[in-house]
Amino acid sequence: MFETLPLILILLISSVLGVALFRAFRLPAMLAYFLVGLALGPQTFGLLPDTEANREFAEFGIVFLMFSIGLEFSLPQLYAMRKKVLGLGGAQVLITLAVTMFVAKFTGLDWPAAFIVGAALAMSSTAIVSKMLAERVDLNSRHGRLSIGVLLFQDIAVVPILVMIPALGMANANLLDVLGMAMLKAAAMLLFLFTIGKWLINPWFNLVAAQRSRELFVMNVLMITLLLAYATKLAGLSYALGAFIAGMLISETRYRYQVESDISPFRDILLGLFFISVGMLLNLKVVFEHIALILLILLAFMLFKALVVALVVRLVKYETGVAIRTGVILAQAGEFSFVILALGVEQNLLEGPALQLVLAASLLSMVIAPFMIQYNGRIARKLVSSYTRNSGQVVREIDNVGRDLKDHVIICGYGRSGQYLGRFMKEENIPFIALDIDPARVLEAAAAGENVMFGDAGRRVVLEAAGGARAKALVISYSDTPAAMKILHVVQEVYPQLPVIVRTVDDSNMEALREAGAAEVVPEILEGSLMLASHALMLLGVPLHRVIKRIRMFREERYKLFRGYFHGISDTENLDIEKQQERLHSVIISAGAFAIGRRLTEMQLETFDVEVKSIRRPNGTGPQPTDDSELAEGDVVVLLGQPAGLTNAQNAILIGRIGNK
Repeated sequence: MFETLPLILILLISSVLGVALFRAFRLPAMLAYFLVGLALGPQTFGLLPDTEANREFAEFGIVFLMFSIGLEFSLPQLYAMRKKVLGLGGAQVLITLAVTMFVAKFTGLDWPAAFIVGAALAMSSTAIVSKMLAERVDLNSRHGRLSIGVLLFQDIAVVPILVMIPALGMANANLLDVLGMAMLKAAAMLLFLFTIGKWLINPWFNLVAAQRSRELFVMNVLMITLLLAYATKLAGLSYALGAFIAGMLISETRYRYQVESDISPFRDILLGLFFISVGMLLNLKVVFEHIALILLILLAFMLFKALVVALVVRLVKYETGVAIRTGVILAQAGEFSFVILALGVEQNLLEGPALQLVLAASLLSMVIAPFMIQYNGRIARKLVSSYTRNSGQVVREIDNVGRDLKDHVIICGYGRSGQYLGRFMKEENIPFIALDIDPARVLEAAAAGENVMFGDAGRRVVLEAAGGARAKALVISYSDTPAAMKILHVVQEVYPQLPVIVRTVDDSNMEALREAGAAEVVPEILEGSLMLASHALMLLGVPLHRVIKRIRMFREERYKLFRGYFHGISDTENLDIEKQQERLHSVIISAGAFAIGRRLTEMQLETFDVEVKSIRRPNGTGPQPTDDSELAEGDVVVLLGQPAGLTNAQNAILIGRIGNK
């Protein structure tokens, strides 16, 4: 004990000081653990012995990392983002893995070692990327969504990689037979757990939770995690795969967030121990002897990876600037890189100088990553002049509309609440301009004659183009506190007299938002949209009795008029709910459309359970829809209904094809 206690104290003191220092510089804590392991490990000062017991204990860090990833894994989100995940993510991982494997093989490594290197370098850091995007309020931007989609596929790709590594480590065996058997075992285990296991897990957690003992609840989570990890190990697979499956199983229960909260202290401490053990693998002598080669590998793999991501994004019709930003964001190695390298070392597949070179290059890429992500926009604008012109074009388009507005309202975000508010503004003949970063929603709403522009309201030039100096009020209609803070900061700096109304989820951030300059903060409670509208109307000078009358009319008489909303890309997060909700959809009647010259009664659109809300003509006017309304080329028909009915109705309008009701 007296020999072990000083080592534990040294480890704790070094970790606390290192993590505190890195947090102060806004760098990932995992890098601090790496440096602690490097400084105290056998390759440097030798204070921490590199024993088998230490390595096995550190392996629990991998178990809890994979458990956390499984816990956060969302099948509905995966399905909603399937095109980005399977298309972009799949292409990035496969291309990076294949090319890196062949390069590694060309340098003299055998195929199993080359696979380890390729798989490690194909991964990116979920922790760094998601944290940086959240801090920069970029999660809902185009490059943000694309980056998250690729990261989701990388999380999926880790599962077969974890199956393959132990199989590759089996000596004197037919590789195809071993891999086939490993995949068969993994598939059988997944099938069993997600049929029988899913049926058992909910009642078991209900029984444990009914005892109202936090101690018992935490022990139960640890038991299930380690039990499944051990079961996969017995099956000839890896601990990490079992932990990932355990996380996915528990994520399907209603105790998911409680579990995440309870295990976070164990997870973070054990993860720290794992990254310390990885730092102990690094040999500074070898690193300094090959520093030029390491820097060359670092530069080559980051440039190659960024190029692969950018090309794949470009191939799916995104502009070059967005493609470059996504590539820069994902150019680094990730946490799973070290999991893969550690498992490769455990299976004796990778060692010596090759391990040191890849390990050092991966670590350096993660040190550089926060700075590259921070300046990804500037990098894209420097490399692609058209991206700067496109940004300028967005601002000019907003300015073309905003320059004619005075005493108007700027609505930031044109989701459901923003659209409800816009309709109240139109009822009161109050001019407004709406800003949104969802291109699908902007196109739909603009086609229907709504005054909606594509633009980030957190940028000073965008607010200036929207007529911020002449506006009477600004409303932040989406519930995102960091984004709201960003907008409030710009408004206070440039337009301090402009009153701002902010929507938020609850009252937890009300004081902070008011201190940041919000005139009113509306918590998202029952009938939150009505409250938002009433505050805005009163602030704009509409008499109180008219506001009360308008709200009453909304509830009693006009609810049907206000039903539906223009659907956008960002509305697909909760897929099961979205499938059942009515939405608005604009159909432009182009040349040769089936509906030209036909009356609405002939179209029989009601058979698809959709309703015609309005008809807009190219000159901006249009008849109120009646059975006798005749459709003409250039008309925009705004429909209300569920997704399947809207698709069938659009087909009937354009080509006369009647889909399945």
